[in-house]
Amino acid sequence: MEKRGVFSPLEIKFCNSADRRFAAAFTLIELLVVISIIALLMAILMPALNMAKQQARGIVCRSKLGEIGVAANMYADDNDQEVPRGTNIAAVSNDRMWFMLFMPYLAVTKRDFGQRYDPFGDMNIYRCPSYPNKEQALCYVINNWEFEGKNDFEGKSANEDKPAKLTLYRHLSRTIYIADNEAGPWRKIIREMGDRGTGEADIQHVSHLPSSDEEVNAALGRRIARRRHGKGYNALYFDGHTGHVSTKGADYRGGLSAHEEINLWKLWK
Repeated sequence: MEKRGVFSPLEIKFCNSADRRFAAAFTLIELLVVISIIALLMAILMPALNMAKQQARGIVCRSKLGEIGVAANMYADDNDQEVPRGTNIAAVSNDRMWFMLFMPYLAVTKRDFGQRYDPFGDMNIYRCPSYPNKEQALCYVINNWEFEGKNDFEGKSANEDKPAKLTLYRHLSRTIYIADNEAGPWRKIIREMGDRGTGEADIQHVSHLPSSDEEVNAALGRRIARRRHGKGYNALYFDGHTGHVSTKGADYRGGLSAHEEINLWKLWK
Protein backbone atom coordinates (compact mmCIF):
# COMPACT_ATOMS: atom_id res chain seq x y z
CA MET A 1 0.00 0.00 0.00
CA GLU A 2 1.30 3.41 -0.86
CA LYS A 3 2.07 5.61 2.16
CA ARG A 4 0.51 9.02 2.28
CA GLY A 5 2.88 11.89 2.70
CA VAL A 6 0.26 14.58 3.23
CA PHE A 7 -2.49 14.67 5.90
CA SER A 8 -5.82 16.25 5.29
CA PRO A 9 -6.84 19.34 7.37
CA LEU A 10 -9.34 17.19 9.31
CA GLU A 11 -6.65 14.65 10.27
CA ILE A 12 -4.29 17.42 11.40
CA LYS A 13 -7.02 19.00 13.58
CA PHE A 14 -7.79 15.62 15.20
CA CYS A 15 -4.10 14.97 16.02
CA ASN A 16 -3.60 18.41 17.52
CA SER A 17 -6.72 18.00 19.71
CA ALA A 18 -5.50 14.61 20.99
CA ASP A 19 -2.08 16.07 21.81
CA ARG A 20 -3.66 18.91 23.80
CA ARG A 21 -5.83 16.47 25.78
CA PHE A 22 -2.80 14.33 26.58
CA ALA A 23 -0.77 17.36 27.64
CA ALA A 24 -3.58 18.68 29.89
CA ALA A 25 -4.08 15.39 31.77
CA PHE A 26 -2.46 14.71 35.21
CA THR A 27 0.00 11.92 35.57
CA LEU A 28 -0.40 9.62 38.58
CA ILE A 29 2.64 11.15 40.28
CA GLU A 30 1.32 14.69 39.82
CA LEU A 31 -2.04 13.67 41.27
CA LEU A 32 -0.38 12.11 44.31
CA VAL A 33 1.68 15.27 44.85
CA VAL A 34 -1.47 17.43 44.79
CA ILE A 35 -3.23 15.12 47.26
CA SER A 36 -0.19 15.19 49.56
CA ILE A 37 -0.11 18.99 49.53
CA ILE A 38 -3.83 19.18 50.38
CA ALA A 39 -3.37 16.68 53.23
CA LEU A 40 -0.42 18.69 54.56
CA LEU A 41 -2.41 21.91 54.49
CA MET A 42 -5.30 20.24 56.31
CA ALA A 43 -2.92 18.92 58.98
CA ILE A 44 -1.58 22.43 59.47
CA LEU A 45 -4.94 24.23 59.47
CA MET A 46 -7.12 21.82 61.49
CA PRO A 47 -5.41 22.44 64.86
CA ALA A 48 -5.66 26.18 64.28
CA LEU A 49 -9.35 25.86 63.39
CA ASN A 50 -10.02 23.70 66.45
CA MET A 51 -8.20 26.20 68.64
CA ALA A 52 -10.27 29.03 67.17
CA LYS A 53 -13.47 27.09 67.93
CA GLN A 54 -12.32 26.45 71.51
CA GLN A 55 -11.49 30.11 71.99
CA ALA A 56 -14.90 31.10 70.63
CA ARG A 57 -16.63 28.76 73.07
CA GLY A 58 -14.54 30.20 75.89
CA ILE A 59 -15.66 33.72 74.92
CA VAL A 60 -19.31 32.62 74.94
CA CYS A 61 -18.81 31.05 78.38
CA ARG A 62 -17.29 34.21 79.81
CA SER A 63 -20.05 36.27 78.26
CA LYS A 64 -22.64 34.12 80.04
CA LEU A 65 -20.75 34.44 83.31
CA GLY A 66 -20.75 38.20 82.76
CA GLU A 67 -24.55 38.17 82.37
CA ILE A 68 -24.85 36.14 85.58
CA GLY A 69 -22.59 38.71 87.25
CA VAL A 70 -24.90 41.54 86.14
CA ALA A 71 -27.86 39.59 87.53
CA ALA A 72 -26.00 39.06 90.82
CA ASN A 73 -25.30 42.80 91.10
CA MET A 74 -28.94 43.62 90.37
CA TYR A 75 -30.01 41.08 92.97
CA ALA A 76 -27.61 42.68 95.48
CA ASP A 77 -29.05 46.14 94.76
CA ASP A 78 -32.52 44.83 95.61
CA ASN A 79 -31.39 42.90 98.69
CA ASP A 80 -29.25 45.23 100.80
CA GLN A 81 -26.01 44.28 98.96
CA GLU A 82 -26.40 40.59 99.79
CA VAL A 83 -25.81 37.74 97.30
CA PRO A 84 -26.72 34.04 97.67
CA ARG A 85 -24.14 31.30 98.10
CA GLY A 86 -25.51 27.93 99.21
CA THR A 87 -27.27 25.19 97.24
CA ASN A 88 -28.19 22.69 99.96
CA ILE A 89 -31.72 21.51 99.14
CA ALA A 90 -32.23 20.37 102.73
CA ALA A 91 -31.60 23.90 103.94
CA VAL A 92 -33.32 26.00 101.29
CA SER A 93 -36.37 25.59 99.10
CA ASN A 94 -35.93 25.12 95.36
CA ASP A 95 -36.85 28.71 94.54
CA ARG A 96 -34.18 29.96 97.00
CA MET A 97 -31.26 28.23 95.32
CA TRP A 98 -28.70 30.64 93.91
CA PHE A 99 -29.35 29.98 90.24
CA MET A 100 -33.11 30.38 90.76
CA LEU A 101 -32.70 33.67 92.63
CA PHE A 102 -30.94 35.18 89.61
CA MET A 103 -33.61 34.06 87.11
CA PRO A 104 -35.81 37.20 87.40
CA TYR A 105 -32.80 39.33 86.46
CA LEU A 106 -31.86 37.26 83.40
CA ALA A 107 -33.44 37.19 79.95
CA VAL A 108 -35.13 33.83 80.50
CA THR A 109 -38.65 32.43 80.34
CA LYS A 110 -40.39 29.75 82.39
CA ARG A 111 -41.88 26.76 80.60
CA ASP A 112 -44.82 24.45 81.21
CA PHE A 113 -44.39 20.77 80.29
CA GLY A 114 -47.98 19.59 80.25
CA GLN A 115 -49.01 18.83 83.83
CA ARG A 116 -45.54 19.47 85.23
CA TYR A 117 -44.36 23.05 85.68
CA ASP A 118 -40.66 23.55 85.10
CA PRO A 119 -39.26 26.37 87.28
CA PHE A 120 -35.89 26.08 85.53
CA GLY A 121 -37.38 27.76 82.50
CA ASP A 122 -34.86 28.62 79.83
CA MET A 123 -31.62 27.47 81.46
CA ASN A 124 -29.37 28.18 78.47
CA ILE A 125 -27.73 30.98 80.42
CA TYR A 126 -26.24 28.36 82.75
CA ARG A 127 -25.01 26.12 79.91
CA CYS A 128 -21.33 26.32 78.97
CA PRO A 129 -20.81 25.49 75.26
CA SER A 130 -17.63 23.57 76.17
CA TYR A 131 -19.27 21.27 78.71
CA PRO A 132 -18.89 17.71 77.34
CA ASN A 133 -22.43 16.52 78.08
CA LYS A 134 -24.84 18.84 76.27
CA GLU A 135 -27.73 17.72 78.52
CA GLN A 136 -26.13 19.43 81.52
CA ALA A 137 -28.30 22.45 82.41
CA LEU A 138 -26.12 23.74 85.26
CA CYS A 139 -22.52 24.07 84.10
CA TYR A 140 -21.33 26.35 86.91
CA VAL A 141 -20.66 26.06 90.65
CA ILE A 142 -20.80 28.78 93.32
CA ASN A 143 -18.50 29.77 96.17
CA ASN A 144 -20.06 28.49 99.38
CA TRP A 145 -16.81 28.41 101.36
CA GLU A 146 -16.42 30.19 104.68
CA PHE A 147 -13.16 30.77 106.61
CA GLU A 148 -12.40 31.91 110.14
CA GLY A 149 -9.54 34.16 109.06
CA LYS A 150 -6.59 34.57 106.74
CA ASN A 151 -4.70 31.71 108.42
CA ASP A 152 -7.60 29.28 108.01
CA PHE A 153 -7.00 27.13 104.93
CA GLU A 154 -9.57 24.44 105.62
CA GLY A 155 -12.80 26.38 105.93
CA LYS A 156 -16.33 25.04 106.12
CA SER A 157 -19.65 25.27 104.35
CA ALA A 158 -21.26 28.69 104.69
CA ASN A 159 -24.75 28.88 106.13
CA GLU A 160 -27.00 28.33 103.09
CA ASP A 161 -29.70 30.63 104.48
CA LYS A 162 -27.19 33.38 105.20
CA PRO A 163 -26.08 35.25 102.06
CA ALA A 164 -22.83 37.16 101.79
CA LYS A 165 -23.13 40.89 102.44
CA LEU A 166 -20.70 42.40 99.96
CA THR A 167 -20.07 45.60 101.91
CA LEU A 168 -18.51 43.56 104.72
CA TYR A 169 -15.73 42.12 102.55
CA ARG A 170 -12.60 43.44 100.88
CA HIS A 171 -10.76 42.39 97.74
CA LEU A 172 -13.93 41.28 95.93
CA SER A 173 -12.02 41.50 92.64
CA ARG A 174 -9.64 38.76 93.82
CA THR A 175 -12.24 36.28 95.05
CA ILE A 176 -14.03 33.84 92.73
CA TYR A 177 -17.81 33.72 93.04
CA ILE A 178 -18.82 31.28 90.28
CA ALA A 179 -16.71 28.95 88.10
CA ASP A 180 -16.90 26.12 85.56
CA ASN A 181 -18.46 22.91 86.83
CA GLU A 182 -16.35 19.75 86.47
CA ALA A 183 -17.51 16.91 84.21
CA GLY A 184 -17.09 13.31 85.29
CA PRO A 185 -18.99 10.20 86.35
CA TRP A 186 -19.08 11.50 89.95
CA ARG A 187 -20.80 14.73 88.84
CA LYS A 188 -24.55 14.52 88.34
CA ILE A 189 -26.19 15.66 85.10
CA ILE A 190 -28.92 18.17 85.99
CA ARG A 191 -31.67 18.39 83.40
CA GLU A 192 -34.52 19.82 85.48
CA MET A 193 -35.42 20.92 88.98
CA GLY A 194 -35.55 17.97 91.34
CA ASP A 195 -32.66 16.11 89.71
CA ARG A 196 -29.99 14.91 92.09
CA GLY A 197 -26.93 17.11 92.05
CA THR A 198 -28.45 20.58 92.38
CA GLY A 199 -27.32 20.56 96.02
CA GLU A 200 -23.74 19.86 94.94
CA ALA A 201 -23.32 22.87 92.66
CA ASP A 202 -21.12 24.70 95.15
CA ILE A 203 -17.55 24.86 96.48
CA GLN A 204 -16.98 24.33 100.20
CA HIS A 205 -14.01 21.97 100.60
CA VAL A 206 -10.39 21.67 99.45
CA SER A 207 -11.30 18.42 97.65
CA HIS A 208 -13.54 20.44 95.31
CA LEU A 209 -10.58 22.33 93.83
CA PRO A 210 -8.99 21.53 90.43
CA SER A 211 -5.87 20.17 92.15
CA SER A 212 -7.94 17.49 93.91
CA ASP A 213 -7.67 13.91 92.62
CA GLU A 214 -10.91 12.84 94.31
CA GLU A 215 -13.13 11.47 91.51
CA VAL A 216 -15.32 8.89 93.27
CA ASN A 217 -17.17 10.48 96.16
CA ALA A 218 -19.99 12.74 94.94
CA ALA A 219 -19.82 14.89 98.07
CA LEU A 220 -16.04 15.34 98.14
CA GLY A 221 -15.19 14.84 94.47
CA ARG A 222 -13.63 17.60 92.38
CA ARG A 223 -16.22 20.21 91.40
CA ILE A 224 -14.19 22.85 89.56
CA ALA A 225 -13.19 21.99 86.01
CA ARG A 226 -9.49 21.33 85.57
CA ARG A 227 -9.20 21.97 81.84
CA ARG A 228 -12.51 23.29 80.52
CA HIS A 229 -11.04 26.11 78.45
CA GLY A 230 -7.50 25.35 77.40
CA LYS A 231 -5.37 24.77 80.48
CA GLY A 232 -7.79 26.27 82.96
CA TYR A 233 -11.35 27.33 83.68
CA ASN A 234 -13.43 30.49 83.47
CA ALA A 235 -14.58 32.32 86.58
CA LEU A 236 -16.83 35.16 87.71
CA TYR A 237 -15.47 37.24 90.59
CA PHE A 238 -17.49 38.87 93.36
CA ASP A 239 -16.98 42.33 91.85
CA GLY A 240 -18.64 41.18 88.59
CA HIS A 241 -15.66 40.83 86.26
CA THR A 242 -14.77 37.54 84.56
CA GLY A 243 -11.42 35.89 83.88
CA HIS A 244 -9.57 32.73 82.98
CA VAL A 245 -7.85 30.83 85.79
CA SER A 246 -4.79 28.81 84.78
CA THR A 247 -4.35 25.20 85.89
CA LYS A 248 -1.00 24.66 84.17
CA GLY A 249 1.37 22.16 85.68
CA ALA A 250 1.17 18.61 86.93
CA ASP A 251 -0.55 19.77 90.13
CA TYR A 252 -3.22 21.77 88.22
CA ARG A 253 -2.54 24.90 90.28
CA GLY A 254 -1.21 27.15 87.54
CA GLY A 255 1.97 27.85 89.45
CA LEU A 256 0.15 28.68 92.69
CA SER A 257 0.85 27.09 96.06
CA ALA A 258 -1.87 25.13 97.83
CA HIS A 259 -2.64 28.13 100.06
CA GLU A 260 -2.68 30.55 97.12
CA GLU A 261 -5.17 28.31 95.31
CA ILE A 262 -7.47 28.38 98.35
CA ASN A 263 -7.08 32.16 98.63
CA LEU A 264 -8.79 32.51 95.25
CA TRP A 265 -11.99 31.44 97.00
CA LYS A 266 -11.54 33.19 100.34
CA LEU A 267 -13.61 36.28 101.16
CA TRP A 268 -11.64 38.79 103.25
CA LYS A 269 -13.26 40.97 105.89
